[in-house]
Parts: sequence; C-alpha cells; structure tokens
Amino acid sequence: MTKPAVFFDRDGVLNVDKGYVHKIENFEWIKGSKEAIKYIRDRGYYVFVATNQSGIARGYYTESDVDSLHKFINLELKKNETQIDDFFYSPYHPDFKDKFIELSHLRKPNIGMLELAEKKWDIDKSKSFLIGDKITDIECADKFRIKGYLFDGTDLFEFIKSLNF
Repeated sequence: MTKPAVFFDRDGVLNVDKGYVHKIENFEWIKGSKEAIKYIRDRGYYVFVATNQSGIARGYYTESDVDSLHKFINLELKKNETQIDDFFYSPYHPDFKDKFIELSHLRKPNIGMLELAEKKWDIDKSKSFLIGDKITDIECADKFRIKGYLFDGTDLFEFIKSLNF
C-alpha cells in the first residue's frame, strides 16, 4: 500500500546534537520528538531516519554502534506505541575518501538514502517531506523532489503540527 513518508535527519532533529552521538548514554531526545513521530504515524505516514554518520569514516565508532543506537531508539518509541519504520545512514565523509567511497552517493545532500527507502518501501512522494536542521538536508529534499523543512531545534511536536499536513 502506497503511503507518504516523513524523512527525519537524526542529530539535531530527533535528538540533541552533542557531536557524533553513538552511545545510548549520550542520546537525549529533542523536546516533542517522540510525540511527533507518533503523530505522523497516526496520520498514516511512514517515518524514516536519513542521517549522515561520518563518525564511522573518522573511526570514532562503528556501524554496529549506530545500529545498536537505532534499536534503542525504537525500543524507547515502543513505550509510546510508535516506531521508526526504517533507518538509513551514510558512513562516508569526503575528508576520508579512502573509506566508504562506494557509498558516497548516500551522503546528504545526495539522495542515495532516500532512493534506498523508495526502493524498499512503497512511498507516495507527492505527500512526503523531510525535516532537517541543516541546509544540506533541505538540498537533499529538493533534489529528491519532496518538500524540505528546516527545524529550529526547539519542540519537534509543535513544529510538525504547524506544518498542517
């Protein structure tokens, strides 16, 4: 069944960006983020995370660390009777061209992560949108031909409700 999707950047949108967040003890929800995810899913949208994770290429943490954190996120969301449908991340960073170069197309503002979601899930792009906290997030949305909204980092639930989608 075709459904619209909301793509979230992770750090700075769903959680406080403390720099290379990869440990559960460093993860802090942005105000209203859990409620925003439930609100969106209750309206029949898929919820995806599309996040650049250059800390992997930099050697700060591993893909396994990212996967573990994402599992933790969904365990926390299940307490609110909601979830993120899928997580997509890019380990690539252009300063470390010897690592993950084959995945460079995934790094925002490129649209590789969104294309992966589109191949895996039956997405109605005409009603889909992306929420990010950086211009590269909005550029990614534009290239993928969906709406992009720049989040100010305050209250995600109030921000989502103000979009009137």
